[in-house]
Amino acid sequence: MTVNATNGLIRADGEWPDCSLKDPISIVVLNLMPTRKTTELQFLSRFDDCQFDVQLTFMYPATHHFNGAPRKLIEKNYVNLTQIYHQQFDGLIITGAPVETLPFEDVDYWQEISTIIDWAKTHVKEKLFECWAAQAGLYHDFGIQKQLLPAKLFGIYTATKVDLHSPLTAGFDADYPIRMPQSRNTQSIINETHLPNGLRIVVSARQSGPMILSGDHTTYITGHPEYQAQTLAQEYQRDLNKHLPIQPPKNYFKNMAMGMVDYSWRTASTKIYENWVRLLVNRQSSLAVWPQEKPKQDISPV
Repeated sequence: MTVNATNGLIRADGEWPDCSLKDPISIVVLNLMPTRKTTELQFLSRFDDCQFDVQLTFMYPATHHFNGAPRKLIEKNYVNLTQIYHQQFDGLIITGAPVETLPFEDVDYWQEISTIIDWAKTHVKEKLFECWAAQAGLYHDFGIQKQLLPAKLFGIYTATKVDLHSPLTAGFDADYPIRMPQSRNTQSIINETHLPNGLRIVVSARQSGPMILSGDHTTYITGHPEYQAQTLAQEYQRDLNKHLPIQPPKNYFKNMAMGMVDYSWRTASTKIYENWVRLLVNRQSSLAVWPQEKPKQDISPV
């Protein structure tokens, strides 16, 4: 279908068409990535591939001290919580952020993030947190701490355990596996056999651990399904240029010498977002019913 942006750098530069939509699903995206314009395009492209009309509004944390992007540019083209406080949205997405090695409370906008998560309980129908935001959400909602990994988890990982009864996994099976980019130095400390009440693991992989979890109208995704084909290659080159310890992304290159990428996660990523948007549609129609906990199915990686 079609996605529009109500604001953002892409819209300001006239790089995304503004189409006529009828009753679109409204989603506010708290964009914490330093590559803001690129991240906007990633989300616009993903939702444009979905079966629903969607309208995205991009948001920034007002308490953040910006490095790189001029603050006035962000203020002109994004909204903050104060500006939308009394509005209702169907969904909230909070992106990843390059702050994962900091304690949560040391992040300069941590209090604001906490306020936004609390605000969302009464102003949006469903929440979606990705990468660092997933860790932050799990900490805020369940008190789950995070820890440094011995080495960066970097590459494309295939799910080996999937709760096929979850609405988030509709359309997936052994012949249509879930693959997801991961790019992180930390992980939430989760005991998969003793989860806090109200938290479910929907998708996990042997190498990466939990990939998708669900709580009270909240989805936590530990990776980056929005990433496009070249994103991990660009991050790999960035880390090399900074002389950081980094290995080539796993399960990613078809031919590394030629820079050929196996874009194996694209259809799975679209389906993940489409399933999440369907939750919003069902909530909008007061039809959504979350199933009871059922056994998960082991799926061998392809």
